[in-house]
Formats: sequence, C-alpha cells, structure tokens
Amino acid sequence: MLADNRLSEPQRRLGRALVRHAVTGAQQRVRAGELDPERIVDAALAALPATAAASLTPVLNATGVLLHTNLGRAVLSEAAVAAIGVAAGSCDVELDLATGARGRRGRGALDALAAAVPSAGDVHVVNNGAAALALVATALAGPATDTPEIVIARGELVEIGDGFRIPELLAATGARLREVGTTNRVRLADYADVIGARTGFVLKVHPSNFRITGFTSSVTVAELSTLGPPLVVDIGSGLLAREPALPDEPDAATVLGDGATLVTASGDKLLGGPQAGLLLGSPGPGAELVQRLRRHPLARALRVDKLTLAALEATLAGPPTPTTAALHVPPAALARRAEALAERLCRAGLDAAAVRSEATVGGGGAPGVTLPSAAVSLPERYATLLRAGRPSVLGRLEGGRCLLDLRALPEGADEVLYAAVLAVARPTSGR
Repeated sequence: MLADNRLSEPQRRLGRALVRHAVTGAQQRVRAGELDPERIVDAALAALPATAAASLTPVLNATGVLLHTNLGRAVLSEAAVAAIGVAAGSCDVELDLATGARGRRGRGALDALAAAVPSAGDVHVVNNGAAALALVATALAGPATDTPEIVIARGELVEIGDGFRIPELLAATGARLREVGTTNRVRLADYADVIGARTGFVLKVHPSNFRITGFTSSVTVAELSTLGPPLVVDIGSGLLAREPALPDEPDAATVLGDGATLVTASGDKLLGGPQAGLLLGSPGPGAELVQRLRRHPLARALRVDKLTLAALEATLAGPPTPTTAALHVPPAALARRAEALAERLCRAGLDAAAVRSEATVGGGGAPGVTLPSAAVSLPERYATLLRAGRPSVLGRLEGGRCLLDLRALPEGADEVLYAAVLAVARPTSGR
C-alpha cells in the first residue's frame, strides 16, 4: 500500500510513519467489513492531515466570540505568521551580527513593546500571563524573601479558566495572601490596615471574565499607589492603550500613568498576538523591579521561544491585527455579508436566513460587553455537520438554529464558509 504513487507525496510531506498509521487504520476497516479493499488508499488519504504532520485542524470561527479560548484565542496577523516563518530557521535571536558577539535575546520584541507603551520604564516577556504573576510573586513575596505577603481584595481572587485560580497560583509560589474587604466591597482603609514590614506588594486583579453589579465598591489604582509597597496590576486582556470600543477595559499605559509600579498582561487576547506574559514597569521603581525579575532564576524557566518573540514583535510593530479588525468592523458591513451569503445559500436550495446577532470579546476580556453583529441562520443539524467538515466550521446554537456569526471572520473567508456549508449540505439533499 505504501508503494502506491498516490501516497508518495504525503509520505514526503507528512512522514512515512503518519501515512503508515492511516493505511493500517483503513486496512482495519476492511477487515471489519466497513470498507471495500479497493478504497484503502482513498480512505488513508482522507484520514491524513490536510496541511501538516500535526493533529491540529483549521477551524472557521463563526461563534461570534472574537477570542475563543478553545480555538487558540487571537488569530495572528499575516505579518506575525511571516515572522514565525523567518524565526523557524536559523536566526539572530541571541546574536549581534555586527560584532559577532552574543546579543540581547528578543531585543526586537522588547523594543517594540517598549515603543508601544512609551510611559513604561522597562519591559520583559514570559510565556503567559499566569507565568508573569508567578514570577512577580516568587521574586517579591516568595519564601526566600523577607516580605512573603501579598495584599489582595477578596473580590479579585478570580478563577482564570480550566479550574486554575489566582489565589492557588500565588500560593504555589510560597507567598502568603492577605485578603481584604468582602466579595463585593473593599475600601482603601482595608488595605492600609494590613500593610506592614512583611508586605511584598499590593496586587490588583482586573476581573476580566466576570462582572459584579449592585452594592459594590473598589479602590482605584491611583488610590492604591499611595500605600507605599509596590503596586502590581494584572490588567488581563492585554490592551496597551485605550480602546474606544471598550471604554471600561483597563490598558497598560493608563494604569502605569495612574501609579502602578508593574503591569502584567496577556499577549494572545486583545493585543492580538501569540501567547505571552507581558511585564511593564513604571520609570524608576518599576524599571528596577523589571530588571530584578529578568535576573531571577525562575525567569529562565519562563522565557519564551524564538517563534513567540518573532510573532510578538510583528504584532506590535506591524499592521492592525485580525482581532482589532474584528472589533471595529461596522455592523452594517456584517449585515450586508450575511444577507449575501444567505441569499446564495437559499438559491442553492438551503433553509438559510440573515439575522441580527450579538458577538462578544471572549478570552477573558470585556465581560458583559456585546458587539452588534450579523449571522447566517441554518437548521440546527448543521452545527454538527459543519464541525465535522473540512474545513471545520464552529457556529453556535440559538433558538433551535445554527448561527454562523461573521464578526470574528474576515470578509475574505465568506467564500470558504459558503463552500463549507454547501459541502455538508449535499448529503442532506439540501434541506
């Protein structure tokens, strides 16, 4: 079977072992009476990955969630993808080509991050947002320090997803948490009452994946900055500057300007880049803190690889990201696209309609904020059919219908989406 000419190119591209596994799987189906023997090669080809020797499958995100965690959050820009291609080979990630001596690792990405937030005194990058907090907690309040306490409001002891919780993450570093206030209300005096010689830092965490309303109160960054100890603010979603479309979402530049010593954030959310943990220190004390974190032994274990550095630099220095584009596309443009798609699908005999929709940011950003959008509505069964198709399409179920929301999809994907729907509709006789 492996000598069949149709399997020569897949073996070169994907490797003999992967193709062999697909062939033996098809042979098992023949033995079980599920497949005709002459279809073995066809079945093996159908089981192989379409583009790469990996199990990841491309998915069209028609859920209406811009940063879908299960789909890898931010879609990288073309510039970032091209930068990864350069970094995949030998490159000067840690070499000064002018002198031939060792260079500063990731200098391009760090310079781009510093340029994006001019008010920062120094910056550093680790492999995700949780790693950034872990590094700060270990260096400033770990068991090897004389200041093993972190002061944090009870209402900010959040769960960040998949069962992981901020308090457990911080406790795992050996630090002790001093909780203040109540779930819904905290005052400046609550913080001041517990701060002492053993306080490593005050931590303010933006509740980026939920919202508490009603009888509430919190303490601003500006107020917390007057307390004395370093103030670390985890803004979560990765905005570096104000975003008019999300006026309530904190950004690094504003938080530093309000008095934070150090800001931590994620790179694969609203920034629109690869998974990374961003650390930005204020001029003076914050910059000194960043330099201290960079030299900490744990920083080596948390450092990012060359692919991440390349993608991050291109995200920061390059054109607007797909996330930014999706955030700002006019609702009227989405409605026109949905109407055009629905009309074409109806002409092909499908039960399709253009409907208004509401999209969300997702990925732990802008909780409670909805974005006006538009979708193509199909019968409910299409949700399963499209998810199993090639390319896979992920929509959402609403009111007994499968909605294909267009906000997270660029206009150039409409033709692919149309073809994907038609491909799965044919076996169902169109309706």
